[in-house]
Amino acid sequence: MNPLTSHRFCTAPLMDWSDRHCRYLWRLLSKQTRVYTEMVTTGALIHGDHDRFLHFHPNEHPIALQVGGSDINELAACARLAEAWAYDEINLNCGCPSARVQNGLIGACLMKHPNMVADGIKAMQDAATIPVTIKHRIGVDDMDDYAGLAHFVETVAATGCNTFIIHARKAWLQGLSPKQNREIPPLCYDFVYRLKQEMPHLKIIINGGITSLDECETHLKKVDGVMLGREACSNPYLLSDVDKVLFGIDSPQQKKRKEVCLDYIDYCKIEMENGTQLHHMTKQVLGLFHGQKGGKAFRRHISENVYKPNTTISVLEDALEKITE
Repeated sequence: MNPLTSHRFCTAPLMDWSDRHCRYLWRLLSKQTRVYTEMVTTGALIHGDHDRFLHFHPNEHPIALQVGGSDINELAACARLAEAWAYDEINLNCGCPSARVQNGLIGACLMKHPNMVADGIKAMQDAATIPVTIKHRIGVDDMDDYAGLAHFVETVAATGCNTFIIHARKAWLQGLSPKQNREIPPLCYDFVYRLKQEMPHLKIIINGGITSLDECETHLKKVDGVMLGREACSNPYLLSDVDKVLFGIDSPQQKKRKEVCLDYIDYCKIEMENGTQLHHMTKQVLGLFHGQKGGKAFRRHISENVYKPNTTISVLEDALEKITE
């Protein structure tokens, strides 16, 4: 199975989480996982600091850039940037329910405009040769029937787009916060399963409420891939079993949590030499010792010390000493 084309297991694009430091940690745990950037709006990407938004470590492949927007010219420009920066995929966000982005026709509200989305996807396809994919909900507001979801997918698929990452909840665009939209609308995995059954030529990846590899294996009997969100942040070591369990690849020896942490500390040292502040790289590792003896002390030591003046890498090194294996 080619990891550059496989979506069998992916980590979600998570605002304020899936930055390049988080993705580097995930890559230390799994070589096969496909990782996604945080969503970047087309305007920020085009007019902002390219190095800030686009830079990633070579080890992060396969990696996808997720963008938010609806203007076809801006989407095309972003696709060209993604290809120039050697991303393996560009993904259009049609799932974010934040009120902050709705006014700019970004995110989940685009599900009400399938033709506009199709035009944007086509513009990106024409601008670059890397795969163009889409992430969306099963519906928004009162659009909650299977027929509406199928129409949206069929309209976008007519462009030649064949990879659909589907958060199996609808989104309420008014009255619920983004956090509530991840929890309150009920999951409807059957809609996603039915899409794959009725449109077998499409690659369907399921997202939403997945917290274990056992659940992933269950979903993979019905769809082509799974995408893990918040669990990958709160319990990143779960990814250490992905290559073996979901891809059938036996690594020479699975790294222990402390070994992974030491590798990440080495990465942080290099980043700090290049000017990155340590506190930008510590929340990503807080969940590494989830459920382990000393895990709470590890997290507490980092949280209490990382923002002190003249912080050094010793904050992470001393935190690691709190772990009892």
